[in-house]
Amino acid sequence: MTVTYAGLTDLTPVPASKPKRDVARAMLLGAKGLCPNCGEGRLFGKYLKVEPTCKACGEELHHHRADDAPPYFTIFIVGHIILPIALAVEVAFVPDMWVHFVLWLPLIVISSLLALPPIKGALIGLQWANYMHGFDPNAIGDDQPMYDFGGGNEGR
Repeated sequence: MTVTYAGLTDLTPVPASKPKRDVARAMLLGAKGLCPNCGEGRLFGKYLKVEPTCKACGEELHHHRADDAPPYFTIFIVGHIILPIALAVEVAFVPDMWVHFVLWLPLIVISSLLALPPIKGALIGLQWANYMHGFDPNAIGDDQPMYDFGGGNEGR
């Protein structure tokens, strides 16, 4: 049995040729808060708000999907740096609990706030370099969610 589709004679996919992008360079530029494409425009307009487009080269940046990854990586990195130091201080000096609160809480908060923008920028650079989440010019509708939870605007 043979199945044929009307109007479709050749079903071989045509590979979309895309230039290879330097992942390390894009991540480094993103970590510096610069556009991963040109390295000149600013990636962030505010603390963590990504510019919709690069003012220098026009690259669209609005369709990144950094989501929850930057906080996870920030917690992982800051925790692995601060925790051994806090344990070493506890073992060596056995300070009172209030000393730990006064010392480590501000250090953790400040370290996290300083580490979050470079980590988010590096992840956006990674997505850009790998043509992920709308950064692929050949993708159709990639920056739209692929799911529908229902409960839309029917009946309004």
